[in-house]
Amino acid sequence: MKQLSAQARWEHRTQRPLLALALLFAVAYAVPIVDTSAGSSVTFACTVVEWTVWGAFAADYVVRLALTPYRREFVRTHWLDLCAVVLPMLQPLRLLRLVSTLLLVGRRARMASQIRVTTYVAGAVVGLLMFGSLAVLSVERASPDGNIRTLGDAVWWSFTTMTTVGYGDHAPTTGLGRIIAVGLMLSGIALLGVVTANIAAWFIERFEKDDVEEQRQTEAIRELTAEVRALRAEVAALRKTPVERSGA
Repeated sequence: MKQLSAQARWEHRTQRPLLALALLFAVAYAVPIVDTSAGSSVTFACTVVEWTVWGAFAADYVVRLALTPYRREFVRTHWLDLCAVVLPMLQPLRLLRLVSTLLLVGRRARMASQIRVTTYVAGAVVGLLMFGSLAVLSVERASPDGNIRTLGDAVWWSFTTMTTVGYGDHAPTTGLGRIIAVGLMLSGIALLGVVTANIAAWFIERFEKDDVEEQRQTEAIRELTAEVRALRAEVAALRKTPVERSGA
């Protein structure tokens, strides 16, 4: 059995704790947006939780970088992780912390071999729908010309935007809201492509399995046919031998 590297062992051990922190981040991000009556102490506590979770993912990146013997290769192949860690430091916006955490959770989830593609896609859809709704609500609710005022409006808008339907009954009016809309549209198209490819791959795999089984059965029939022919030849030879002896 191949021994795992120190980096692989670290990633395996921290997979579930980081996912749990991501869920904690989701709650901390949602509370001040959904509960508009939350006091300053609750808002401050949620902000501390958000930064703590981001700090945990940043520390995880540093540890993984320290454990790998090929650091340049690691930075080159994990540039998205690096951007997700650095972005909130350059401009400490709540939305950037949201995007960064989503990116890092997604990268770590894809590393887990036990998580199937369908489970990841379903989780990504729910996560993007929830965070997209909260993000657009947080920036559009205070806009004078905005028409996304409630969480229901935000969820409906996110769903129609991700599916690229776009009824137009609700639409962002701020620049940041439109950036969120672009991100949701691109994410929706990408996830739809992943779902389509996954379904196609499943059908292809089934067809390949059927072909292999058919080939196995065909080969077995050929072997049985050859054995039957050999047995017939042996029987014919046995029947012919007494006749030849009696004639002699």
